[in-house]
Amino acid sequence: MSPARWHFGRETGRVCALVTLSLLLLAVSIWSVGQGTTGIPVEEVLRAFTHFDGSWEHLVITNVRLPRVLAGLLAGGALAAAGAIMQAVTANPLASPDLLGVNAGAALAVVVALSLFGVSSSAGHVLFAFAGAGATAIAVYLLGTSGRGGNVRIRLVLAGAILTTFLMALTVAVLIFDGATLDAVRQWTAGSLVNRSMAQVEAVLPFMLAGLALALLARRQITTLSLGPDAARGVGQNPALWLGLSLVIVILLAGGAVALAGPVGFVGLVVPHFARLLTGTDYRWIIPFCIAGGALLVVAADAGARIMLKGADLPVGIVVALLGAPFFLWLVRVRAQALA
Repeated sequence: MSPARWHFGRETGRVCALVTLSLLLLAVSIWSVGQGTTGIPVEEVLRAFTHFDGSWEHLVITNVRLPRVLAGLLAGGALAAAGAIMQAVTANPLASPDLLGVNAGAALAVVVALSLFGVSSSAGHVLFAFAGAGATAIAVYLLGTSGRGGNVRIRLVLAGAILTTFLMALTVAVLIFDGATLDAVRQWTAGSLVNRSMAQVEAVLPFMLAGLALALLARRQITTLSLGPDAARGVGQNPALWLGLSLVIVILLAGGAVALAGPVGFVGLVVPHFARLLTGTDYRWIIPFCIAGGALLVVAADAGARIMLKGADLPVGIVVALLGAPFFLWLVRVRAQALA
């Protein structure tokens, strides 16, 4: 069966699928809170929220495991939504916050904050992450839209790819010459939820909720923008304005996600493709499915790794890459067969 025939063709089917995905996300999140070196039953997890008694298990749930799960929910949903928006505005199925340099810019800014300025607070990391993501996005936008002739979308992708490589090289250079910073961010640079605190979650929560809300509110305009600038102008939309606003949304989402969990790869690339298999090409549905699907992927991958490794902490970025790469190769093969 062709991937084009897999998606739900009616609004009712899409609503039911989204509700089912959301309920699955809720169940997996509750289950994930109980996973770790010492397993905690789901009933006890629920009791910690309804009848907190100050016991060791309840303290572990609320102070250690809950912040970790919340960080995974926020980072996964934000990165997937940001990836969908980037693929829409660039008309490139390989676009993601990683490819266009936003993640790399935020990561370099946090590493510089630790290495050169000694910033150790969660709020400081958030500010530097947003500054790095914003500066990179502006640079990519200026490089991609400057000059005459050529496809602006292609120039944006090329500028992002070049800046990503450059910024990643700078990040590695800083870490090579600063062993203390390398020790501090070794797991974080691979994308990790280890030792996340409620203070860190609260520091990025307003920005990420604002980005998610804006992404949901702008779904119709993003769908129009994905059809191309000529189609957008034909319905009275200003493509340049909405391209800029889309980049602002991506900065809020990707900057917050990197500040919280590090540069987790593949989420912004794979989840939008999976959402399109279910919903078609309408971003009014793709974005909500991405938010729920990205959150589910990151939380489930993190909890699954803890179970398989008997409590050992493997960065979730590595687990997602191990899952995402085979899926993406399979998707490419299936689409190639469909076009043949």
